[in-house]
Parts: sequence; C-alpha cells; structure tokens
Amino acid sequence: MAFKFTLSEIANAIGGDVRGDASIEIGGIAGLEEAKRGDIAFLSNPKYEKFLDTTRASAVIVSVKTKTTEGKNFVVVKDPYLAFAKALTLLKPVIRFQQGISAKADIHASVKLGKDVSVGAFAVLEEGAEVGDGCVIYPGVYIGRGSIVGDGSVIYSNVSVREGVRLGKRVIIHCNSVIGSDGFGYVKEGTAYTKIPQTGGVIIGDDVEIGASVTIDRATLGQTVIGRGTKIDNLAQIAHNVKIGEDTVIVAQVGVSGSTKVGSRVTLAGQTGVAGHIEITDDVTIGAKSGVTNDIKEKGVYTGYPVVPHMEWLRAQAAYAKLPELLKRVRELEKKLEETEKKKGQG
Repeated sequence: MAFKFTLSEIANAIGGDVRGDASIEIGGIAGLEEAKRGDIAFLSNPKYEKFLDTTRASAVIVSVKTKTTEGKNFVVVKDPYLAFAKALTLLKPVIRFQQGISAKADIHASVKLGKDVSVGAFAVLEEGAEVGDGCVIYPGVYIGRGSIVGDGSVIYSNVSVREGVRLGKRVIIHCNSVIGSDGFGYVKEGTAYTKIPQTGGVIIGDDVEIGASVTIDRATLGQTVIGRGTKIDNLAQIAHNVKIGEDTVIVAQVGVSGSTKVGSRVTLAGQTGVAGHIEITDDVTIGAKSGVTNDIKEKGVYTGYPVVPHMEWLRAQAAYAKLPELLKRVRELEKKLEETEKKKGQG
C-alpha cells in the first residue's frame, strides 16, 4: 500500500522546518544514493554530504548544521537520524497480518482475549493465558499456562512464551525467541549433576523489543526482569534471575550470566560476556567482545577482557603494538651485554 504526504505534512510529523517547496508530494524514502524522484532521503553522517549535489531525491532531511542550497528541498531538524525513523514510520508503516482469530489456532477455553486481537494459525494459547487489547499473535506462537501479554504487543512466528511469564504493553518479540526457558542450574553430586528446579518467572516491561532467537531464562526463585524500554538484539542470552534496568541496549550475541544486575541506560556491545552475580551501574557502555568479571560501580565506557576504562585500554593497545620493536631492542641489548662480558673475560 502506497502512502503519499506533502513535504509540509512530513515536516510537521517529524518536527522539522521546510526549506524549499512545502507542497511537493513524497511517496517513498531511501538513502541519498538510491533515492529517486518522489522520495525523501536523509543525511545524518557528514561523510555522505558529498551526495547532496547528486541525489535524485525530491527532498532531504538534514541537520540544522548542514549548509542547504537553493533549488533543492530540505527538512531541517535537530537529529536527522531520529527524524528519519519517524518519517519511515509514516511512509512505510508495518503491515500486520489480517485481523481475527484463525480457526486453526488452539486456544484453551479459559484464555482471556482483549479487543481487536489477532491470532494466527497453529498458535497455541494454554490454560489461563491472557492477551491484551490490540495484540498480534503470529502463526506458530506458543503462550504457556497463566502467561500474560500486555496491550498492543506483537509476537512473531515460532516464539515460545513459557508458563508464568508477564509481558508489558507494546512488547515486540521476533521469530524463534524463547521467554521463560529453564535457567542453567545444576548441583554436582559425585560425578553427576542434579537439576535445580526453575520455579520462578520472567517479567518483561513496557516497550521492550526482543530480537530473533533470543533466550531469556526464568528465575530459579522470584523473577528474571527486563526493564521498560530495553532493546535486545538477535541471539542474546539472558540467564536466570538477571535484572536489567530501563532503556538498556543489548547487542547481538551478548551473554549475561545468572543473578547479575545491569543498570539503566547501559549498552552491552556485540559478543560481550558478563559473569554471574555482579552489578553494572547505570550509564555504562561496554565495548564489543569485552568480558565483565567484576562489579562496575562508576558510569563510563569500558573495554577489554577483563574490562578496564576505555582510555586505559587504548593506552595498553598502543603499548602492545610496540612490543615487537621493544623485544628486538631487548635482544640487541642482551647481545651487546654478552659481548661485553666476553671481552671482560678475555681481558
């Protein structure tokens, strides 16, 4: 379905000011190089500013710091990338599958469904589950006994929401993720391992988005908690009894071990590993492929394994790059010292 808006309407929607012809119609959105007539493009990275002169876009979203030229149409904003996201939502809204309850869905008689709920074929909703108003449950989803899905949530195909899980409002979960799987808990008995029953649950806050193939384990006792507004990328693992704060970002292939507490507005970059039973305070950024093995009590940027403050890590990397030359000099000094000792012995 095609949507068209005047440049003035788009500017109002994204909070910008038009420079040029506010009446032109825009029906698409694309990058500067790919855009064609009728599209709006955006410039958020100065390295692409060179394409402003050659783009075929009918208009471009730019920063207040960008120099605009006569004869072209612009929407000037404070944050072009944020404005791009809003324009994309306007011009290319997500299309959900047709509203309604599929006759092929398996829904227990005790399940409570809100208004305007859609449930796809072969979805299974177990006894006592609740699905709020306006939710979309795609084909093949499993929602376990007593689990609650908040208003406006979207659960894509092949997601499993195990028993006793609570999802807040406007939660999005992408394909093949598992919420409420058993935590990895065992006690060694001789040479064998005895499973510790995982009897707790999972609480997902409002406006959380969970990527594809993510696993969030239920608590052994109590709850595993993901705070409001947190975004989790694909292939992440959140272990039992973890507590994650609000507006935190967890990038692909991150693993957070059991009973760890991660604060609000934290970023865990790709492939970061976090040990169990530690705490990371608010407003911390951890660089990619880092290992967090102890508490982080002060906000800032940390990198490495084990993590250290980022500037300290950069200095260490600079010194590391000099090691081959330093080793060569040490060997030369050792050789000279050996020659000096020989001469003394001959004297």
